[in-house]
Amino acid sequence: MAYGHTNSKGNTYYLHNKGRMFFFSKEIKEGALDAVPAGYNVIEMKTGLPVLKKIVVDAPATETPAPEATPAPEAVPAENAGY
Repeated sequence: MAYGHTNSKGNTYYLHNKGRMFFFSKEIKEGALDAVPAGYNVIEMKTGLPVLKKIVVDAPATETPAPEATPAPEAVPAENAGY
């Protein structure tokens, strides 16, 4: 059975896969999927169209060393500025 998502407007859309592309359609066609792929969740656009969004996993916090201080550039006297 194809995965169906009913949006806030009451329309049901079915998830499909064509190659590496995922899309929703109002009709069940060739390439219909039974579930949302791992690592994705379904969100709804302002228009009501559902789309897949990749789940972002926060990287574990690691301590990074403080950057070394770089010396300030030497000031160039105005007469030697090359204007």
